[in-house]
Parts: sequence; structure tokens; C-alpha cells
Amino acid sequence: MNIKEYNKDLRPYEKFIKFGPQALSDSELLAIIIRTGSKEKNSIELANSIINISKTKSILGVHDLSIEELMKIKGIGKVKAIEIKAVAELSKRLSKARVPILKDFVTPEIIADYYMEEFRHYKREHLLLIMLNTKHRFIDDFELSKGTVNASLASPREAFIEALNKQAVYIILLHNHPSGDPTPSREDVFLTRRMKKAGDILGISLSDHIIIGDGIYCSLKEKGLF
Repeated sequence: MNIKEYNKDLRPYEKFIKFGPQALSDSELLAIIIRTGSKEKNSIELANSIINISKTKSILGVHDLSIEELMKIKGIGKVKAIEIKAVAELSKRLSKARVPILKDFVTPEIIADYYMEEFRHYKREHLLLIMLNTKHRFIDDFELSKGTVNASLASPREAFIEALNKQAVYIILLHNHPSGDPTPSREDVFLTRRMKKAGDILGISLSDHIIIGDGIYCSLKEKGLF
């Protein structure tokens, strides 16, 4: 069925205007981005095709699809594929921008919320060093390593050289688990304790180690694993 043949109140644009974006399904919102369909499928059907080829079979899977994979769908050309990927990237940045960069990083929830949309989609482990001043305000962050899907390897020496250069008083480790489960591994606990000991010697306190999963996080400090 062509979109024009839909009941007027069921067309994505009209439905958006009349009921607001919250009333639209993921496919309908994606159809607005796609704008036009192909001879075989209307824009909503194309949106469903995109969602269905993703690993998660959900809108989250759009983050993992490449431009080449999107273009394999008949009706999705290079321009539409780029537009879809641009929206996916924008969603990550909008989510991160909700937490002001100058906000005090005093709770694991604030920190996890700030990095969640960026880190939950990584297919490999990324280990981040977050540096804070005396008031737990953000100074800078620095990627220590990109590991395998099982473990991140990091050198305390590299971390503390960076922290000393930025005159950080506190540091926080943050990394993702591509499996989506943020439960700490033995290696995560070992790394945390090694970094904390080194920080205690140098006078730069490790405040926490936060693991990002799929929409959830784990604070090793809250778990008592320091």
C-alpha cells in the first residue's frame, strides 16, 4: 500500500503533527527520515526492512549497520543510507549533550548517563580515563585502550602520565562490555585494584570504575570491589 493510500491520521507526517512524535512507532519515525519508498515498498515497509536486517531486530541495530549493508536493501540508495547513519550518530550526540560537560561527575549514574549512548554500541571493549579536578568537575577524557571483546589491557603508567599532565586530582575508569552485561570480570577487578594502588602512591585518587552495558551500568565502587 502506498503511503498516500493510508488513512490520513495513520500517515507518519500527519500522525506526528496531530499526536506528537511519542505516538509514532520506531518504523514510522524512521520512515519520516527515509521520506519516500520504492516501487515495491512504501517508506514504512522500508523502515521495517532496515530494522529486521539488524542483529537486534530493533531500532538500536541501526547503529551497527554500515552504509553498505543499508544499501543492500532495495530502495535505500547511498544518500538515504548516509542520512540514516547521520541520524543514528546524532542520537548518540544528543544523548551525551543532555549532561552538561561542566556538570559535577559525583555519581556513577551521571557519568554512565553521559557516556552510555556512545559506549553501548561499541563491538570491542574501549577503556576510557576520565580526569577530574578537586571539585569532581570534568577536565578531560582519554582513551587508554581498545581491547578484544573479552578484555581491555591498559598500562597504569600511561594513565597516570596523562592524569599528571592534565593536573587531575581524581580519575575514573570507564569501559564497555559488548555483550551488554556490565557484570565485572576478574580482570576488571584486578585492573581496578592495580590502578587504585598506583593512584594512592601518586596522590591521584581512583574514584570509581564504571562498566557500561546495554542501557545499564555497574559501578565497582558501589559493588564494594575496590
